[in-house]
Amino acid sequence: MMLTAPGAGIIILFAWLSPSYALYFHIGETEKKCFIEEIPDETMVIGKYRTQLWDKQMRSFLQTTPGLGVHVEIKDPDTKTILSRQYGSDGRFTFTSHTPGEHQICLHSNSTKMALFAGGKLRVHLDIQVGEHTNNYPEIAAKDKLTELQLRARQLLDQVEQIQKEQNYQQYREERFRMTSESTNQHVLWWSIAQTLILIFTGIWQLKHLKSFFEAKKLV
Repeated sequence: MMLTAPGAGIIILFAWLSPSYALYFHIGETEKKCFIEEIPDETMVIGKYRTQLWDKQMRSFLQTTPGLGVHVEIKDPDTKTILSRQYGSDGRFTFTSHTPGEHQICLHSNSTKMALFAGGKLRVHLDIQVGEHTNNYPEIAAKDKLTELQLRARQLLDQVEQIQKEQNYQQYREERFRMTSESTNQHVLWWSIAQTLILIFTGIWQLKHLKSFFEAKKLV
């Protein structure tokens, strides 16, 4: 993946689908941080984040100034933008995948508030949850008045559904890989045939050239 924006920073995470991960990273005034998350189709993803601004006097990261936030942009495997929105200094973003594959998640600081940076940097704590891990089961139990056994059954059903989606996604990846391998093998085969034909035609041309040379010198 390439980012052509000036001064853009790139973070690429290639991994199997992970239900949840948390990390933090730093963003400069003109930086953009991008992640790649492999997601099955029809899967909900929730990203929770909070920001801290570097204080030169305190020499530590403190709560960000009001008005300074982050812009979140998400693209599907076909590079179609499915989310592009400005958020505050703390919050969450949610989207549902409709195409299986690598989704690009990019974050950058609020460009209209650059004066608040004063040449500093922004620390972003990010927690991404995928699939059934996005469900708030205590809230679901209270809303639907579920017993502990019913809630556990609901969790198991959600887990089975997510496992099925992941299996379907792996089958999709295997099919794509098989198609790529077959296409590569076909190209290699045709290139080998082309090389063989070139060698044959070159050999025939050399034989004719040598025959003409010997005839001209009256050696044959």
